[in-house]
Amino acid sequence: MKIALIGATGFVGTPLLAEFLTRGHQVTVLARNPGKLAAQPGLTVVQADALDAAQVAQAAAGHDAVVSAYNPGWTEPKIAEIFLQATRAIFEGVKQSGVKRFLMVGGAGSLFVAPGVQLVDTPEFPAEYKVAAGAARDALNLIYKETTLDWTFLSPAILLNPGVRTGQYRVGADAPLWAEGGAPGSISVQDMAVAIVDEIEKPQHIQKRFTVAN
Repeated sequence: MKIALIGATGFVGTPLLAEFLTRGHQVTVLARNPGKLAAQPGLTVVQADALDAAQVAQAAAGHDAVVSAYNPGWTEPKIAEIFLQATRAIFEGVKQSGVKRFLMVGGAGSLFVAPGVQLVDTPEFPAEYKVAAGAARDALNLIYKETTLDWTFLSPAILLNPGVRTGQYRVGADAPLWAEGGAPGSISVQDMAVAIVDEIEKPQHIQKRFTVAN
């Protein structure tokens, strides 16, 4: 498949790019700084700003799917504002590009831990991540209104860690997946990449949100 990937140099995007390429897909990375990515077979890098819908549309046109792992960075003071600005631009750019299939990686904060109660609103949720998690929830609410794209929104497990690729994961919907004894579920970022590429290759969650954990 021909995949347009946004956020390929980040924590999620780096193993995701590797997974796509390992499986033989042709990947076009949209990057503000193309020089950050070394040449690899199957990889094309184009200069494009995720905050500019027209640039996203031009770069994404002609692909089978667009995948966004965009994150402005946890140290960015305006992370929520920039994340939502990029989300709107990416949504609009993908629609303008003519590509129907779109997958967005969001956060775990919008998962429901009880009826009407999302993880981000619980007292235990880390204060330093609340603003960014709230923005990811806003992004999910925006994509729920989208009817023209074959979109999928992926919320990771509560604990997303660097690790190893086992190729094994469990799938859930709108509630977190828990470990034995009620501990928070976890997944390696490598296995989340496996789940993302599996979903692109064989869609199971069109116009739905899902979550994964080991």
